[in-house]
Amino acid sequence: MRFWVGGYAAGMGGSATGIGGLVAGEPDSPLTGGELAFTGTSAPSADSPSWLTPHPSHDIVYAALEGAGAVQAYRRTGELSLRPLGAPVPVGDSVCHIAVAPDASALVASCWGDGRVVLVDLDAGGRPGSATIAPAAVDPYAPIDPEAPADPGAPTIPGVPGAADGAVLFSSPDVDLALAARALRAAAGSEFAHLVPDYALPPDPVPGAPDDADDPVAPGRVSHAHQAVFLPGGLLATTDMGFDLVRFWRRGAAGLRPVGAVPLPEGSGPRHMVRHPSGHLYVVTELSCEVFALAPDRTGAWRIVGGTTLAAEVRPGADLAAELASSADGEFLYAGVRGSDTLAAVRVRGGGETLVPVALAETGVVWPRHHLIVRDTVLVAGERSDQVSVLTLDLRTGVPSRTRRRVEVPTPTCLLPVR
Repeated sequence: MRFWVGGYAAGMGGSATGIGGLVAGEPDSPLTGGELAFTGTSAPSADSPSWLTPHPSHDIVYAALEGAGAVQAYRRTGELSLRPLGAPVPVGDSVCHIAVAPDASALVASCWGDGRVVLVDLDAGGRPGSATIAPAAVDPYAPIDPEAPADPGAPTIPGVPGAADGAVLFSSPDVDLALAARALRAAAGSEFAHLVPDYALPPDPVPGAPDDADDPVAPGRVSHAHQAVFLPGGLLATTDMGFDLVRFWRRGAAGLRPVGAVPLPEGSGPRHMVRHPSGHLYVVTELSCEVFALAPDRTGAWRIVGGTTLAAEVRPGADLAAELASSADGEFLYAGVRGSDTLAAVRVRGGGETLVPVALAETGVVWPRHHLIVRDTVLVAGERSDQVSVLTLDLRTGVPSRTRRRVEVPTPTCLLPVR
């Protein structure tokens, strides 16, 4: 089986020289049994093509050029060779993920550096065109000034007096009161704000401490967009790791239109998502090393309905979760954990809302940045060991075995099957 390999180049501290090629087992087999071989650079690039994603129907690969803050399309010209298709399209600082719409009309780029979510139009041939920046994220945990004028374009909460038409902020049960209180204080104004219960109000200032009241976000918190996932019915979900948000969008005449958001626990750092056949959306959190299950209620409002830590042995703060992937039957989720350099297996129970940790296995590489599930195997990209490893899965128990084989690959950050 053939794979494209994204990686970090010298400008971002890596040794990759562009998009690479990898063969696992027989090149034309749908299985990955057999030897691993790195075939060299398929498309030279000094701008760190750290994430790769395919066009739904054309033989085109899109790369997030993280070092250049741009998106580049490549057309396949051979078994493992690519050629640029058009010029790179600037999108934002440290673009780290690309998702292509199912109808191939556009792609969405997520930028870690400046928090941008960017819609890029695609023509009929798959060539990227104009880019439109979506509305910026708002930190749900930032202190709110009750004397500040209301923003008519800001998300609103159902049932809040004076709420205008617009995006609805969908939240998890444990933060509903705080968000509602903030909205009520803003609507009431300074004269009546003191009448609203002070759920989640910031603590009284410490004498002599700097005054951060005018800061637009909580101290030390910066927007970091990280991934986009297209959902059925024209819905789009994106993560903001810096603001602990999963945002929901629909495409309109002027680009992406926000239609909701789910705040995750403060400091959890939502990174990547997987949609489950049950309709649930699973989100792995980089900083707290957890998986949350999100689902819409009867009104269509998305909420947190379940969650779990990845494993008892995982140490938030010392460990950082990375990629989240599902088994083919949806019974298991697999999350890479950097630091301990492990792969956590989580079983999906009930109707999809119950998540149970079942195993934690060594990946055989350092800093498992990305992984792919291919039937009964897992391929893991070890960014800091310059290796890709293969582990076997027990399809009955979902438990990964020890590393079966490894191959040297320069600073791999993403693996993409070649169709």
